[in-house]
Amino acid sequence: MGAIKNARHPFYDHCHQALDQIKHQGRYRTFTPLARQAERFPLYEEAVRDLPQGREVIVWSTNDYLGMGVVPEVQDAAIAAIREHGAGAGGTRNIAGTSPLHTQLEAELASLHGKEAGLLFISGYVSNQASLQTILTSMPGWICFSDRLNHASMIAGIKGARGSQTVIYEHNDLKDLEEKLAAAPKDAPKLIAFESVYSMDGDISDIAGTCALARKYNALTYLDEVHAVGLYGQEGGGVSQRDGVADQVDIIEGTLAKGFGVHGGYITASAEIVDFLRSTASGFIFTTALPPPVVAGALASVRKVRAENWRRESIFERVNTFRHRLRAAGVPFTMTPSHIVPIPIGDAECCKRICRRLLTEYGHYATPINYPTVPQGTERLRLTPGPFHTDEMMDDLINALGVLLREEGIMPARQAACSAA
Repeated sequence: MGAIKNARHPFYDHCHQALDQIKHQGRYRTFTPLARQAERFPLYEEAVRDLPQGREVIVWSTNDYLGMGVVPEVQDAAIAAIREHGAGAGGTRNIAGTSPLHTQLEAELASLHGKEAGLLFISGYVSNQASLQTILTSMPGWICFSDRLNHASMIAGIKGARGSQTVIYEHNDLKDLEEKLAAAPKDAPKLIAFESVYSMDGDISDIAGTCALARKYNALTYLDEVHAVGLYGQEGGGVSQRDGVADQVDIIEGTLAKGFGVHGGYITASAEIVDFLRSTASGFIFTTALPPPVVAGALASVRKVRAENWRRESIFERVNTFRHRLRAAGVPFTMTPSHIVPIPIGDAECCKRICRRLLTEYGHYATPINYPTVPQGTERLRLTPGPFHTDEMMDDLINALGVLLREEGIMPARQAACSAA
């Protein structure tokens, strides 16, 4: 009897074909190894093989918007915690993984947003996915009204809620939202899921208007403040705090990885809602808790950000200065009401090419934003100038952008297709 020959599993061929298609469409993602320099932020050390080793690079696409991850007090808190508690949590929150640091941080976040309670998750993605899926499977007949441009983590949670109905309303369009709310069965449990700052376009939602509709149609509100916490509001509580409407939102979700510069996600809400999610959300229950050093660093960061308003003032001064310099140089950008500065390109390959040349020829790192993150034809650079970017850094980047955009045929007055490579 001959030896049995193992057949190649078809999934291998599927992977090969799918990757070929992704590359052909210009959607293939590559990672640039960068070593963050804590004492010289926003300078990073380049580690790309075709560049001189150790070359310094200025990063313009970090989500550590305020640079809190390199603040000495935040680092010291994390270091002290690792000495006292060790590197990891040692278990889930239910199995020896809840330290006093976890409960202190949850209380601090609840206070920040004016809510009764808070709950930590392993990441911002998980806090959205787990919370929305758990809520929308909790009772029969849920209808979720979701903004068309909601983050992938929110969409994952909504799609994962079997048995619920999803209604997509046009982005930031309250008229469309009300029409859809009015058309829904009056007695069906409803939830409106939306964001405050939309990270790719940099626009901001009308939270007060959305909450007014929620009251009118008896809907729960779920607000993602991921790109706003730390930066907006008197204490960094986000756009809802800035606008004085946080008390009108049922559930506020945020992250510790952007404006606070560390890691982790969270939700804040009434004590009942938080206790329900703590008791039923699989994404919270069945995973190891955030490491104590991370929690300690985040706690120090949140407290510092709440107390130091100058950090918020500083980032918006830098953003306004950057826009003024872009305008003076004739470099096209999309004006937004937030801290995010998109540079429209309109072509995936061109977008990647510009970013590659910015890095290799000029020492500036910017991330290309392509489909499916944004619709095809709206590809862009997403820049986030922060408190540590100097005028000289800005001028150097803008001069480089001017050269590259002219060479690619992108004129200030319009968004043109790129020339062939």
